[in-house]
Amino acid sequence: MFKIIEKKQLSENVFFMRVEAPEIARNRKAGQFVIIQVESEFGERIPLTIADANAEEGWIALAFQPVGASTFKLSLMKEGDSLPTVLGPLGNPSKIEKYDAPVMIVGGGFGVAPCYPIVKAHKAAGNKVIMVIAARTKDLIIMEDEMRAAADELIIMTDDGSAGRQGVSTIPVKEACESQCPPAEVIAIGPPIMMKFCAATTKPYGVKTTVSLNTIMIDGTGMCGGCRATIGGKTKFVCVDGPEFDAHEVDWDNMMMRMKSFKERETEDNHKCRMMAQADALKK
Repeated sequence: MFKIIEKKQLSENVFFMRVEAPEIARNRKAGQFVIIQVESEFGERIPLTIADANAEEGWIALAFQPVGASTFKLSLMKEGDSLPTVLGPLGNPSKIEKYDAPVMIVGGGFGVAPCYPIVKAHKAAGNKVIMVIAARTKDLIIMEDEMRAAADELIIMTDDGSAGRQGVSTIPVKEACESQCPPAEVIAIGPPIMMKFCAATTKPYGVKTTVSLNTIMIDGTGMCGGCRATIGGKTKFVCVDGPEFDAHEVDWDNMMMRMKSFKERETEDNHKCRMMAQADALKK
C-alpha cells in the first residue's frame, strides 16, 4: 500500500498529492510517469506523470484533474489513505543535455506540474531555464512559487490579463525565437491545442521543440493501443515510445480527433461519480 502523506488543491480543478513510494522516488527521472489504481481488484489503471520526488524522504508527487470516474474518486481520498497500486517509474525520461543557449519550458494549465522536474533537471545540467506559465485566468495558475525558485526567469501569461501579461503562451515563445539569443530547445506540456501552436510557432525558426503527449495514455504498457499517435508518419505508442516526442513530427489533427472518442463516456461516468458522492454525503 502507498500512503498519501499530503493532499492539497492547487486550483479549482487540479489536485496535488505526495505519496510514499521509496523505490520509485530513488529511481525516477524527469519526464517519467507511474500507473496508479484507486481500487485494488477492478480499479482502472491511471497513468500520472511524476511532478516531483524526494529520494531521501521516499515520496513522489502527483498532480491530476478529476476528468473521469477514477480520477474523481482519487480526488476524494484524504491524507492517511492509501493507494493499493503505484507502479513505476515508466516511460522514457526527458533527454537532458547541456546547451550554450537557454531552454524555454512552456506549461499550459495543468501541464505546469509535469514541467517542474524537467526545469530542475535542466538547471542541474547547467542550463539557463526560462519558464512560461500559461492559464486562462490567475485563479488557474499553479506552482508559481516553485517555478520562480527553480527557473532563471518566469513569464506568466493569462488570457484575461489578470496575472502577468495578457495573451497566449506562443507570444513569449515567438519573442524568444526572434531574439538575439534564441532558445536551444522549447519544451511544451499542456493542452494539445497549445502544444500544436507552440510547435507551429517554433518551426519557421528551426528551434528544436519537444512535447509530452502524456494526456492520451491509458494503460501505460503499450498493450491497449489507446495512445497511438502518428509521429513522423509512423505509428508510435506514447507510453512505451514516449511520452516525449519531436513536436514538429506529431500529427496533431489526427491525435486531437482520436481524443474525442471517449468524451461522451467520460462525461457520463464523471456525472455518475458526482451523484454517488452527493448521495454518500447525504447519508452522513
